[in-house]
Amino acid sequence: MELPELVILSRQMSKELVGKKVSKAEVANPKCLNIPLKQFQETVIGKTVRAVESRGKWLFIKISSNNVLLFNPGMGVDIVHFKPSDKLPEKYHIKLTLDDHTGFTIRVWWFCYLHLMPENKLGEHKLTARLGMSPLDRKFTVDYFKRLLHKKRGNIKSFILDQKNIAGIGNVYAQDTLFNARLHPKRTIQSLTEAEIKALYNSVKSVLNESIKLGGLAYEKDFYSKKGGYGAEQFKVGYKLGKPCPVCGTTIQKIKTGSTSSFICPACQPLDQ
Repeated sequence: MELPELVILSRQMSKELVGKKVSKAEVANPKCLNIPLKQFQETVIGKTVRAVESRGKWLFIKISSNNVLLFNPGMGVDIVHFKPSDKLPEKYHIKLTLDDHTGFTIRVWWFCYLHLMPENKLGEHKLTARLGMSPLDRKFTVDYFKRLLHKKRGNIKSFILDQKNIAGIGNVYAQDTLFNARLHPKRTIQSLTEAEIKALYNSVKSVLNESIKLGGLAYEKDFYSKKGGYGAEQFKVGYKLGKPCPVCGTTIQKIKTGSTSSFICPACQPLDQ
């Protein structure tokens, strides 16, 4: 899951959870916690959900007594809302039940983090304290983006994937974000022109907002188990190896970019400028 899916989840969870009290907390594998299970349960049970927000690839579930549940889905997750009469999923790893007998289950595909932190000590949480700003934040302006890039080195793809720079963009959304801006993933930050920086900024916004509008990625599910509508038809070059570029018809290539793979149009995204 990347930023659009977490934004959608946070909005839906906020609608269903805020104002209700946690009556039961089940965690099958306590290794995902940052404190002992008994302490976790004693702290969250009886507390009221105050807010659910997303930041990058994390959910921040704020509860009374000024504590925050920090959840990161790792490689993938099914977070499913349930009502009293609903049949629960056959397998799940975490279950939170609320005082009206609704709640949600979490089934992770590989691993996850479910950490509990006092709100006034979030700066001490190593995994989230250094997260960059969300690109959908109102303060994330083009001028802010330019300042973020100023004097930075390395290639542009590594920069936008680094959660300390921008929170929430992963390899899936990076593909068309770079294509729309006509930038090769290995272009150095220092080589970017003012116009290219602005094009990249606009592309980040448009790709993420389009996915949110369509319900997120087609292979991910929202809080009500509904799959998103952003998939192969919306991808321009991402994961379309051997297909023609939608702009110029050149065959899309797959290249290695550090620890990730990138799909590019070699004509629209030349490395040498």
